Amino acid sequence: MTGNSERTRLHAKSRQEGHIWGSMKRTVLILGSGLLLFVAFWNSVTWHLQRFWGASGYFWQAQWERLLSAFEGTEWFLFIMGAALVPGLCFWGLNASLLVVDTTGKPAFISRYRIQLGKNEPVDPVKLCQCLPTVLFNQTIISIPMLLLSYPFFKWRGEPCGRQLPTFHWFLVELAVFTLVEEVLFYYSHRLLHHPALYKKIHKKHHEWTAPIGVISTYAHPIEHVASNMLPVMAGPLVMGSHLSSITVWLSLALIITTISHCGYHLPFLPSPEFHDYHHLKFNQCYGVLGVLDHLHGTDTMFKQTKAYERHVLLLGFTPLSESIPDPPKKMD
Repeated sequence: MTGNSERTRLHAKSRQEGHIWGSMKRTVLILGSGLLLFVAFWNSVTWHLQRFWGASGYFWQAQWERLLSAFEGTEWFLFIMGAALVPGLCFWGLNASLLVVDTTGKPAFISRYRIQLGKNEPVDPVKLCQCLPTVLFNQTIISIPMLLLSYPFFKWRGEPCGRQLPTFHWFLVELAVFTLVEEVLFYYSHRLLHHPALYKKIHKKHHEWTAPIGVISTYAHPIEHVASNMLPVMAGPLVMGSHLSSITVWLSLALIITTISHCGYHLPFLPSPEFHDYHHLKFNQCYGVLGVLDHLHGTDTMFKQTKAYERHVLLLGFTPLSESIPDPPKKMD
């Protein structure tokens, strides 16, 4: 009996190691293929955008030099404006529009695109008011001091307020690195927060919303906000020693995308929020942003068996996917 138990244990260990090694090989294959495609289409995809960037580059360079002159000697303040104020305005500008729909249900045509039908129609005002102080606390009391503390490290790595703006091609390289770093750090930090020892005390706060809305994308315990919201998006620019212009655009994009991921509406011509919405619904699936690591680690297998997975595409028309790909009829007892 002891021999059989030992063989079973070794066999299970071997299978686990094989699964991990297989996941690592698939990761290298997918990321390597993506890099080759990126290089292959580099010139053809970016040619027209480069022409636009070049035509407008002198204008932006002149505006940047004017800002540098105005904030000479206080570049740290310019850094905070670019890394906190501008992304914050993007976040609240988008969420103000979404909150109108969430609280009033109008305009009605947007409500048609709701993912979890019957939820937040309208959103509970008491629950909403309870979450807003945490969102504001995280964005001001946590994020701004964290950015201030990180400024010396950004200066050590590069020149965030250097006089020369980055080229368009270099920004594309940075964007690819930022996205990859965020995907890796967010997936593993997020999955760690689902460990029973951390979930109840920290991450459960964010999961109070099983049907999320845009503004709760930064509704989280302060430890989670630092470890899983801030660090994954700041690590890429820090590694690359990025210019403030790249940091501003990246952080603004990150806040817009996380808002869309949490908004609860699958709107036309915008990235699909089905993946992360399903995570809020089921808790133990879809931990990442892009879904690459979920595929490699098998943390999206349940999701792939649902109608939500079929709807997880870019909507190129105006017919809601809940209508064109409806849920199967519920079985009667």
